[in-house]
Amino acid sequence: MPWQELTFDVSPAEVETLSEILCTAGAVSVTFKDNADTPIYEPAADASDLWASTCVVGLFDAETDFDAVLILVQQTALFSALPPYRITELKEQQWERLWMDAFKPMRFGEHLWICPTETAPPEPDALNIMLDPGLAFGTGTHPTTALCLEWIDQNDLDNKTVIDFGCGSGILAIGAAISGAISIEAIDIDPQALQATNSNASQNNVSSKITTALADVASELSAVDCLLANILANPIIELADYFSTRVKHNGIIVLSGILSEQAALVITAYAKWFTFQPIAEKEGWVRLVATRNAQ
Repeated sequence: MPWQELTFDVSPAEVETLSEILCTAGAVSVTFKDNADTPIYEPAADASDLWASTCVVGLFDAETDFDAVLILVQQTALFSALPPYRITELKEQQWERLWMDAFKPMRFGEHLWICPTETAPPEPDALNIMLDPGLAFGTGTHPTTALCLEWIDQNDLDNKTVIDFGCGSGILAIGAAISGAISIEAIDIDPQALQATNSNASQNNVSSKITTALADVASELSAVDCLLANILANPIIELADYFSTRVKHNGIIVLSGILSEQAALVITAYAKWFTFQPIAEKEGWVRLVATRNAQ
């Protein structure tokens, strides 16, 4: 079935009402996009920040009477006149196939690869994670994920115990498992992330090494050899006390999802427990690696 998008350019105050109108008018989905190339790197945990100029995009089937939709919008008390809008026809495509065709094998470090499940690994004897884009964040394309995968490739995890906090797709947990870790606790706030992690762990034959748990009910296991957290700077800072209890003395913590200008704040939050190595940076994002102090 062909589809059409109805896009409005509005202010943040108009987004919620317009979204409800489009859903009432029969939109099968409504999404928000930046209309002015204004990044929002890290909103507060209890905030839902929007761009100063936001595109609200409603997806409709090709038979939609857009005149009726526009009348419905114009009759809403919030709008004195129709906001700027445009209608775009989407060509019929196999959207899953299009996305998959754009996702190619990627190497991280010397030995670690991420490969789509339908693609033969370029180096069959390397450490290959078979992974497709899916429900949760994490395919290796983001600089913070790449930084963590490169660290896994470069370090010895044989017989180590690991926590992957903010596991997303499970990509770091799986990377640790195929690199020799004996047990990995994969934790996230999103149940879909745990579903994705379990599915991807099964795909890579490492389910026996990986257990999953929601962050608010994560098991209070003994401290581990290595804790990986590829999340964001603010929650990393807020979790400093907890993370310090989950890493063994002389164990390693790997922190990413941190902008370059946030690194000093994170280091300060962890300095009484950890000794930091030199910072690794990629495209404005950093990876912080530190050793838990012996006392």
